[in-house]
Amino acid sequence: MTMGRPRAFCTEKALDEAMEVFWRHGYDGATLAMLTKAMGIKPPSLYAAFGSKEGLLKAALDRYAERRSAHMRYVLAGATARDVAERFLSSIAESHTDPANPPGCLLVQGGLACGAGSENIPFELAARRAQTEAELRERFVRAKAEGDLTTGDLTTGDLADDADPAALARFLSTVASGMGVLASSGADREALREVARVSLGAFPRGDATTGPD
Repeated sequence: MTMGRPRAFCTEKALDEAMEVFWRHGYDGATLAMLTKAMGIKPPSLYAAFGSKEGLLKAALDRYAERRSAHMRYVLAGATARDVAERFLSSIAESHTDPANPPGCLLVQGGLACGAGSENIPFELAARRAQTEAELRERFVRAKAEGDLTTGDLTTGDLADDADPAALARFLSTVASGMGVLASSGADREALREVARVSLGAFPRGDATTGPD
């Protein structure tokens, strides 16, 4: 039995290049010629490795998620729900204006304009964003269950008693998407930091009380 020919390109590097093309131009705007030129391969190699342009996007999104996993571990490790929210929005302001990457967020930019033949792309991107929202929701559920007790003399929970973990996660996810659109439209880091600060002001908190004497 003959063995298939090994790929003559580095998959991770090729995906990083494809990711940037999708990020800058969106799914419809990223032509096959743009993608193959950036990846340094021919169309047959692209189809052999990824099956289709949509398959390439999904592989690039997996790569993007892999790169973001350390960021989300940092976010979710916040001591309280408010710490988590602050880490999330502050890091969004930093990452969406990082000069090493295209402005904004791939999970927003990739599907802002999709026409006939690519109707599934916005749903794919929304599903990816929903994964982050689910992680935040689960962390806030745990925060309520644990009472978010702080160390020292304070014995109050960080979240208000009537706080809804699902609604809070959806709120942060929506703000993050908006920050991505702003960044892609030219907003600078300080503008996004201001959005983060104002949004945190709306984050519900419990009333602080001191512990027993």
